[in-house]
Amino acid sequence: MCGTGRFSSGTVILSFILGGVAGAAVTALLTPRSGPETRERLREQAYYVKGEASRVADEVRDKASELLEKSKELVEEKKAILESALEAGKEAMEREKEKLLTKIKREASEEAEEDYIAG
Repeated sequence: MCGTGRFSSGTVILSFILGGVAGAAVTALLTPRSGPETRERLREQAYYVKGEASRVADEVRDKASELLEKSKELVEEKKAILESALEAGKEAMEREKEKLLTKIKREASEEAEEDYIAG
């Protein structure tokens, strides 16, 4: 939710990890060590970052799957409610149609009766 100033936990965790890795890399480069020691330390850090990034990606993927599933359930629920409301509307319309037809027939019958009596 970038627009509201809030970030997802995955974004915060990834930012924290990347910040830590950047700090460790700078420290490794600035600490007086031999070339092979520095390269080994950077390899270790890269391996650690790769593992953490993979873990965070898995968490984000799982949360996205959960969200997608919840969204599907919500859509199905709303669809069922709308279908029920549509069916109720059709039934109500049919009842009103029948009432109106009955009224029209009764009025037509009463007019025909009045015409017969008058005529």
